[in-house]
Amino acid sequence: MTPVGIVLVSHSAEVAESVARLARGLAAGGAVARVAPAGGNRDGGLGTSADRVLAAVAAVDQGAGVALLADLGSSVLTVKALLADGDLSPDCRLVDAPFLEGAVAAVVAASAGAPLDAVAAAAAEAYDYRKA
Repeated sequence: MTPVGIVLVSHSAEVAESVARLARGLAAGGAVARVAPAGGNRDGGLGTSADRVLAAVAAVDQGAGVALLADLGSSVLTVKALLADGDLSPDCRLVDAPFLEGAVAAVVAASAGAPLDAVAAAAAEAYDYRKA
């Protein structure tokens, strides 16, 4: 089984790394899908770097596809531009999901062997999680 890879694109390297660590930890108990943070700009400050996104995708792509979750604004636009320009393979997908809850759901689904469509659906379902 080759799991779907997960890339977490944030304006903050610390946020992307922390969410990746949390998602991996909550999915533990068996084989965990590859998860890579892509946060911050080229200099490590706040922002989004296409180069960091491309490197993260390369690190997690094992041939089963890559789900990309983005936090807001320019991180979403960066991923959309990479997809539109053909810099990311057709097996990469920007997933419309809440960043933290969607990341956890995506990593759990991918770690269980779900295909890309099911990983994306699991992450998107996180919009429906009720807290009250």
